[in-house]
Amino acid sequence: MIESSIQNTVYDEDFLYVQIADRLGNQIRQMVLKTGEKLPSVRALSQEQGISLSTAYKAYVQLEIKGLIEARPKSGYYVRYTPARSFEPKREKQASESKKVSLDEMIAMVYRNFSTDSIVKLSVASPALSLLPQAKLNKSMIEAIRLSSNSCISYEGVQGNENLKKHIARQAFSWGGNILPDDIVTTQGCMEALVFCLRAVTKPGDVVAIESPTYFGIFNTVQSLGLKITEIPTDPTDGLDLDYLANAISKQQIKACLFVPTFSNPLGYCMTNEKKKKLVELLAKNEVPLIEDDIYGEMYFGKTRPRTCKSYDKQGLVMLCSSVSKTLAPGYRVGWCIPGKFKAQIINLKLMHSLSSASPTQAAIGHFFETGRYDLHMRNLRKALHTQCLRYTQAIAEYFPADVKLSRPPGGYVLWVELNKNIDAFELYKQALTYKISISPGQIFSTDSRFTNFIRISFGIPYNDEIDKSLQTLGSLISKF
Repeated sequence: MIESSIQNTVYDEDFLYVQIADRLGNQIRQMVLKTGEKLPSVRALSQEQGISLSTAYKAYVQLEIKGLIEARPKSGYYVRYTPARSFEPKREKQASESKKVSLDEMIAMVYRNFSTDSIVKLSVASPALSLLPQAKLNKSMIEAIRLSSNSCISYEGVQGNENLKKHIARQAFSWGGNILPDDIVTTQGCMEALVFCLRAVTKPGDVVAIESPTYFGIFNTVQSLGLKITEIPTDPTDGLDLDYLANAISKQQIKACLFVPTFSNPLGYCMTNEKKKKLVELLAKNEVPLIEDDIYGEMYFGKTRPRTCKSYDKQGLVMLCSSVSKTLAPGYRVGWCIPGKFKAQIINLKLMHSLSSASPTQAAIGHFFETGRYDLHMRNLRKALHTQCLRYTQAIAEYFPADVKLSRPPGGYVLWVELNKNIDAFELYKQALTYKISISPGQIFSTDSRFTNFIRISFGIPYNDEIDKSLQTLGSLISKF
């Protein structure tokens, strides 16, 4: 079963209204149709496009759900979309003049609020539970245990559950991979995969290149292994500065790179296929391993899944890491790596560290893949996330001050928001908490707290009145600085 083919078939044959809505949506976002402009009536759209009244109505409903248009009683449909301000990339360091609390303390504060139920969690880059197929997952768990000869209480092989690996290898087709089940080693989540890969190719004191800004869990993990960090500037649209990286490699003994090329956290960019290929070729030329964190790769808003750097790997130097934590079951902790030429080292590390991954959860995810439920779930999740991204973007454009700028991610879970230079993001974070709103201050996405006037907002929670009110409140707080 090839996911991309199924998606295109559904899109082309079954949902004509989606095609109409997409075309109109593009015109609205590109300002061909401007805010406040009246759209053709349902009947006029039906006649103009040669579609049924029902299809025309569904197209408008689709756009209304995404917050791009609004229906006015006895008047018709009007463009509601307000264009948000995209920001120009800035590579200069923005060092905090005075750190009232340490970076570790900031991160600890944000982490603590992840599990607080009474707070609106705009800081968590993961799906809301309402977007996950809990009942179907429960069925897969029960079936997997029933079908197992030992009820999943025995150790799995060190490389992991065979059925799970088989389906991970099949899914690799969508990102350009030619992977066999024996190429895969399962792990307890993606973070364990990253740790194994780092330990396989480095020793304490070595230099590792990471993106800037990047997810704070990445540089915390790198530093916890006694490794030194060099940060590579990134562009909010194109990703890594390859010239900067090439220069850094020529001047430093970089032993490994750990990047998130597809829907990076927090910028949300997706590097082009051409740039991913150039990155792989640059590192191969210098014999530098690339640890590719592809945890967000399945959350694309376009028609096809972006290729990975691993798909261009000819020397086995790219070590792809991923999991189902952001797509299906965060608590199951089912991850994996495809370590290329370093497989033997990864297996040895897993034997020393954990021996085996948890049998029941691996078997359940393998069964979920096998039934075809994963493909259906992902189509629904991607559609929901795309709609939520548009709704959040629209709200920020309406409620935040005019000088605020933000990223335009083509997938993933997060928006990177640039505030006025006079605003301290951590102070904003603390003020927002008094209103039971949690955001991620930009300082926690760099080792030196440089992004002092940036925040990260997650759109993983379906847009509702509570989210709308929270973004209004946040915009009001920003305006008062």
